[in-house]
Amino acid sequence: MERVTKLASEKPVVIFSKTSCCMSHTIKTLFYDFGVSPAIHELDEIPRGREIEQALLRLGCKPSVPAVFIGGELVGGANEIMSLHLNRSLIPLLKQVGALWV
Repeated sequence: MERVTKLASEKPVVIFSKTSCCMSHTIKTLFYDFGVSPAIHELDEIPRGREIEQALLRLGCKPSVPAVFIGGELVGGANEIMSLHLNRSLIPLLKQVGALWV
């Protein structure tokens, strides 16, 4: 859990993902299209990725990926991010944490 917290604080936006997950790809693309440069941790490619995945499940991420942290706080997965985007709350949140400057 401590490792997740540390990794989640390294940039304004941090995404825990898997290379084989289509929803992870969609969420990463959304942030890239906004001009955000998130830290991406591909759990199927990093050492101890399985441990991190278990920690994300304990935090309430179901499914475990994508798991998006904004400003060091867990926002949620694809459903939560898309809901924020559709109700026009995502961009202001990204600006608030310094992930967007426009």
